[in-house]
Amino acid sequence: QVHVVESGGGLVQPGGSLRLSCAASGFIFSNYNMKWVRQVPGKGLEWVGRISSDGIYTYYSDSVKGRFTISRDNVKNTTYLQMNNLKPEDTAVYYCGRSGQSDRSQGTQVIVSS
Repeated sequence: QVHVVESGGGLVQPGGSLRLSCAASGFIFSNYNMKWVRQVPGKGLEWVGRISSDGIYTYYSDSVKGRFTISRDNVKNTTYLQMNNLKPEDTAVYYCGRSGQSDRSQGTQVIVSS
């Protein structure tokens, strides 16, 4: 059974940083590209970025490019989202999952506020 668990969210001031983690199990992690998406309550999902299965290639939305970095550790079956220079508009629940799949998880809340 596919299982992903996000962690690392919290309250941070504008300009601050957070590192989110996504621990995966129930599938061969190194076989899959992984994505991060986010959702503001009452709005749709916004794609944040993804990383290739081997960790070599990363892609980002324009709204986070240059501020966010996705990485992964295929030994630990974990992907990370390093978020720098956070802005209030980054406030959302962040989710990870396999690219092209609808993996369900609880997400982790990020609030950017002074």
